[in-house]
This record gives sequence, structure tokens and C-alpha cells, in this order.
Amino acid sequence: MAATVSTASAAATNKSPLSQPLDKPFCSPSQKLLSLSPKTLPKPYRTLVTASSKNPLNDVVSFKKSADNTLDSYFDDEDKPREECGVVGIYGDSEASRLCYLALHALQHRGQEGAGIVAVNDDVLKSITGVGLVSDVFNESKLDQLPGDMAIGHVRYSTAGSSMLKNVQPFVASYKFGSVGVAHNGNLVNYKLLRGELEENGSIFNTSSDTEVVLHLIAISKARPFLLRIVEACEKIEGAYSMVFVTEDKLVAVRDPHGFRPLVMGRRSNGAVVFASETCALDLIEATYEREVNPGEVVVVDKDGVHSICLMPHPEHKSCIFEHIYFALPNSVVFGRSVYESRRAFGEILATEAPVECDVVIAVPDSGVVAALGYAAKAGVPFQQGLIRSHYVGRTFIEPSQKIRDFGVKLKLSPVRAVLEGKRVVVVDDSIVRGTTSSKIVRLLKEAGAKEVHMRIASPPIIASCYYGVDTPSSDELISNRMSVEEIKEFIGSDSLAFLPMDSLNKLLGNDSRSFCYACFSGNYPVEPTGKVKRIGDFMDDGLSGDMDSIDGGWLPGSSRVQKTILNEVRTG
Repeated sequence: MAATVSTASAAATNKSPLSQPLDKPFCSPSQKLLSLSPKTLPKPYRTLVTASSKNPLNDVVSFKKSADNTLDSYFDDEDKPREECGVVGIYGDSEASRLCYLALHALQHRGQEGAGIVAVNDDVLKSITGVGLVSDVFNESKLDQLPGDMAIGHVRYSTAGSSMLKNVQPFVASYKFGSVGVAHNGNLVNYKLLRGELEENGSIFNTSSDTEVVLHLIAISKARPFLLRIVEACEKIEGAYSMVFVTEDKLVAVRDPHGFRPLVMGRRSNGAVVFASETCALDLIEATYEREVNPGEVVVVDKDGVHSICLMPHPEHKSCIFEHIYFALPNSVVFGRSVYESRRAFGEILATEAPVECDVVIAVPDSGVVAALGYAAKAGVPFQQGLIRSHYVGRTFIEPSQKIRDFGVKLKLSPVRAVLEGKRVVVVDDSIVRGTTSSKIVRLLKEAGAKEVHMRIASPPIIASCYYGVDTPSSDELISNRMSVEEIKEFIGSDSLAFLPMDSLNKLLGNDSRSFCYACFSGNYPVEPTGKVKRIGDFMDDGLSGDMDSIDGGWLPGSSRVQKTILNEVRTG
């Protein structure tokens, strides 16, 4: 396991006069929102066959396929959207780095490919980052190297590759007035445009991450004090970002004006302030949840207390609905709602609107379990464990020379014949992306003796890619963008198939419905991406092997002229 250690010393500190007590945050949920017309959303079970992609931003780069005989080849990245990362920030605890380490453990589901912590001690920022799980990167001796009462941390998902380490956050940089560390959850849709402008003015980039753009914007800003540099930088970037910054004397938490990605604030009994992507991280380190960082809010913690200012402007909130469908842990409270209660309600809706005669309800573990419990309770049918998940399968596994059909799925999911044999089975899953894994699961269940297999999906059909911090395939790879529900049923081999109806989801959310982002279900994007929407590192720096022309697929029409220059340099360099 590779790891890096870096330090940055202080040059100066700044105290912000532009602050406000926490009990009166500028960005409060009660602020009047801009009046936007509702999005036209697809009706449930509508035929989705079309000659071209339903996503207006088509031809984004597709997932890589592993060239060797490893587990990645068989799981198809589990045929699920992937959350990019999770962040933590702690101020005012003498064991800040150790608490950060524990909180990252609680957020491990948000990213398993890399982890890092930056701690501040005696005005010095010290960083340790590495590839792998949190427990792989950190041990007792490494945490001993991170003293101080202030720290930030990050877990990351990315494609695999030998040079991935340099993209593992938090990033630390020194500039004229001091040092700053940053950890970011989300994706900047104008990243390429900003990076091109910065490079034309002489900026040099060390990574392929969009987060580095934020550090450059902070460094070139003329604003004083430091807090205003962050504000100025954030007002130039577009897209999804929940970020935590650390300087020699401040911890700063920022959430984008749309509020795409979650960020919560809590406090430990000793007064230490904690920020995290989910409340499950607060629970583990015994911090009491206080509130969300509001969309467009900048929260500053320093020796003078906790203060809040607000970014401008104030667009309509668009929180990611997939946090409740798949990403967040069931024991978390996200966007002010219990994830467990949301998923249980999704299952109840499916049982009401798509009933079927069955003998048993099972789940695709782990993300489908709560929805399956809701379905079973509403349908009055017993819930049982028909599939057992193995939690000990690594990223690679050598297959025997004689091929085993559905090898990857069989390694990870084992059917329970006693539950399935001769039964009419409803199997509940959170989503269908490409449909490849679903077809293998249906086949696995029928081979174990299931008489009928009825798939129930606790989300609407996914027809469009996400550009706000979720790793999804291109629209052409999304099965619901190419096929009707009936055609998908035939493809995966189930006896029936139903998705969560969009109108029922809106009804469940009630008055909060308009504050969620449904772009992956509708193709209507709250913030239109510009330039290259998949970072160059997704193709090269993170280890893709393939034809260089495939990189062109990551650009949108009308992109900056910088794109061709970069590709020519790559090809000739």
C-alpha cells in the first residue's frame, strides 16, 4: 500500500471580520427561493425505446473494462452508480486526526479506493494519503504523525491505476499568505473551462482532479482576508461541491448553492465542532447532530467561535435524490430526512402500485434490504434472506481457466435454496443501470429453484448520466435509456418488472419534491455542464488502457479549444 506524507508551514494568518453568529446563518432554509417551473418528468412505465439517447448531453465516456482476468471484469463495477467521495472536518479536539480516522471509517461506503487526513499542529499542515481502505492507509504510527486539534479527511472512489495516489485528497497547498488543505465531495461542471483559463495564465497542475482548480483560484485571488478568497473561488465554480478547508487557524465548510451533495454539522460534548458528509459519521465519534450546512453557506470555525456567511446567488435547491435511494447508509439523516424511512416507503409504494402474487420477498443486499422490508410489510408476505452477500471479496480474483458463468456475481452473492426452491419470489433492488448484473441475479435465483422471479426496483428508470459527483456510465449504456420496461424484463429474464413511479416519488416527498435533483431520471440538468465533463484522469492518469481517440467522447459540443491542444500533446508526447 502506497502512502504519501506532506507538510506545509504557515506564512501568515488572517482573521475574518465578515462573520456572523451561527444561530443566524445567512443561508437559511426559510429564504425565499427563485420561482422555477417544474421539470417535465417521465411518467412511470412509459416506453423508453428511441433511436437516439434521451440524455441531451450524450456521448460521455463509458466505464472502463478491465483487460485482465480480474473481478472487475465480472462485476461491471457492480452495475451501480458510484458515489465519488466523503469528507470530514474536526475543530477543537486534541485527538482530531484519530476522530477523523473513525469518521472516515463510517463513510467508507462513499469511497473505497483512497483515503487521506490533513492535521494542523503548531501552524503546520501535515498530510498523509494513501490508496486503499481507511484501515489500509492508516495505523497507529501514522496517526501519531498527525497531532493537533484540527483535521480534515477524505475517502475517494476512482477508477484503478498506478498513478491514482496523486489524486487522493485532501490536497494541501502553500501560497503567499499561508497554507490551505481541502477535501471535496462533488464534481465541478465548468472544471475544464476554468482549468484552461488558469493554464493559459501560467498555472501548473499536479493532478487531474477538479478540486485542484479551487486551490488555484484561492491562490490567485486578491481578496483579503482568506475567507473572502474561498468565497471568491466558490462564486466562480459551478456544479456540485461540499468542501471542507483547513488553514493554520480555521476550519471552513462550504456547500454549493444548489445543495447537490450533503454536508452536516455536529458537536462533541467537549465543544469540538464536526462536519461530515453523513450523520452516521457523527454517531460513531459521539458528536450530536446540530444541522445541515445550508446550500450556498460558508461556515467558519476558529478561536472566536462559529460564524456563517452566504454565497450568491440563491438558486432553487436541488439535492441528489440518489442519496436516499442508494448512496447514504440507512442509519443516516440526509437533507433532513431519515434514509431508512425513505427506503422503506419506496418499498411500500412498489407493493401498492406494482403488486404481484408471491410467496416470499427477498432483497439484493445490502442496498435493497430496507425497501424489501417495506414491500414485504405492505404486501403481507414474509421477508427472508434469499441472497447472502460475501463481504470478503477483494477487488481482484483469479478465475479458473475453465470459465464459470456469472463468476463475479456468484463470488459476491450466494442464493439460499431453502428459501427459493419452488417459490414465487419478489426480489427488490435499488436501481438498474446497465442491466447486466440484474440478469445474472435473476438467472442465479432460477438456478437455485425459484419458480418465478419478479423484480421490483426502488427508483425510477435511470435514463441520463450524472455530472454532479456520481460516477455513472454514458447514456447509451443505460438500459432504461434504450429499452422499454417490457424490453428490460425480457433482457434480464424476470417474470415481471416494475420501477418506482416518478409521480409517486414526488408525492412522497411532498413540499420538498422540488428541492431534489432528478436529472438522472429526466435528463433535465439544473446546471448545464460545459467543456469536458469527465476528467482527463478518468482516461489516462487513473490507468485506462485503450485507444486515445476514446478521450474525445468526454467532450461536449462547443467545448473550449484547449481540448484538442491537450489531446494532441498527449498523442505526440
